[in-house]
Amino acid sequence: MSLPLLVEATDLSKHLADSNLIIIDLSSPENYAAGHIPGAIHLPSARLLMGEGPIPNKCPSDQQIVQLCQDIGLDSDKQVVAYDDQKGPWAGRLMWTLNIADHEKCSVLNGQLDAWKKQGFELEQSANSVNASQFRPKINRDLIADVDFILNHIEDSSLSIWDARSEPEYLGDKVINAQKGGHIPGANLLEWTDCLISEDDLRLKPDAEILEQLANQGITPNKTVVTHCQTHRRSGLTYLVARHLGFNDIRCYDGSWFEWGNLPHTPVEK
Repeated sequence: MSLPLLVEATDLSKHLADSNLIIIDLSSPENYAAGHIPGAIHLPSARLLMGEGPIPNKCPSDQQIVQLCQDIGLDSDKQVVAYDDQKGPWAGRLMWTLNIADHEKCSVLNGQLDAWKKQGFELEQSANSVNASQFRPKINRDLIADVDFILNHIEDSSLSIWDARSEPEYLGDKVINAQKGGHIPGANLLEWTDCLISEDDLRLKPDAEILEQLANQGITPNKTVVTHCQTHRRSGLTYLVARHLGFNDIRCYDGSWFEWGNLPHTPVEK
């Protein structure tokens, strides 16, 4: 089976019985237990983080990624569909993680579980599990931009940094877990939630509308785009958006502002 990168609830409902479908629920354990898409397995969002070291929000190690893939029963034929209870950032980050594992058959439910409910589709409360696989993915870390990559390209006109945080964070008026506030020099601001239709409709805006928003900020598909936020949670959604819109060179700065804002040598603009 093959599903688009951004899948509608109606389309997903037609494939629930497919043996090659893996539905991943990245909600809290409480929300998963309260009701989830039939067949969905629960995955704690912490599995998408390294979880140790000075920057625990960075991408998991190669072995952690391999173990994650095996634990969800992944193999090269499986189609993954993810959703979360936070408007889509964890689902996007899972897609990024699986893309690093060279698995492209990944989709995110447009509008998250809310869209499924609004269509009146069935929910279940019983927990699901899968048999672990022996999948050994080839890890491709080219989808990660680190501090050195950004510093080496910061004045390159072909690079566009997409800051997905809020405007107060971008301007340095609000500083979270960092020694300094502001933004990476030259970074372009488009808050992650500006890609959504509304608080009551968590689906992405029409493609043309988002592309116009991005172009107005200097973020265009012909550039190398690096997206980040505070801990690379919110920028999980912006990675998804860029991939959905056809950006061919989109990378994530997994250290994000939690790293950049605490390093003594990184330049900052306000």
